[in-house]
Amino acid sequence: MNAVVSEQNQNAGKKLPFRLHHHAYVVHDQGRTRHFYEDIIGLPLRATWIEETDFRGEHLVFSHTFYGIADGGALAFFNFADPKINARFNCGPQQNLCYHIALAVDEETQEGIRARCEAEGVTVMLLDHGYCKSLYVTDPDGLQVEFTVDPPDVDVINAHQQKIARKSLDAWQSGDTRPNNDIRPHG
Repeated sequence: MNAVVSEQNQNAGKKLPFRLHHHAYVVHDQGRTRHFYEDIIGLPLRATWIEETDFRGEHLVFSHTFYGIADGGALAFFNFADPKINARFNCGPQQNLCYHIALAVDEETQEGIRARCEAEGVTVMLLDHGYCKSLYVTDPDGLQVEFTVDPPDVDVINAHQQKIARKSLDAWQSGDTRPNNDIRPHG
């Protein structure tokens, strides 16, 4: 209880960000990226900015596209006119699954994305974490994107985790690696 009270005191008066504005990533081909995110995934292209600027002593010419999500946020993608600059800023051909963005969807949307990806030959992975069911896909530039469906009792799960989060983190930091996810399906 003291850890919860302590955390509440630490966060008193602090305002949380109210939504993700955008998550930016560098791509090699904006057309290929548009096809993936708009045609396959279903996120509408909301804006394409063509810009040039001087940044840290370097002249950059780039396009910056934004694909909308329902809360007004977006996935955003840079592509630089100079291929050497683009390669330097790009994170690589394949990102580790731990580096990803996760978007909340309902079951119908998740199933539609899965079906469209499979129809296009895009590999998908489904994983039931217990606290959510996730569909993982990889975009043409290696960005891992997760589409999660919350279970009906997500509020109960989140309230329980809120109560034990600090204690669990402290245990982990002290070397206690015992799993605490007792709702994840095993088998």
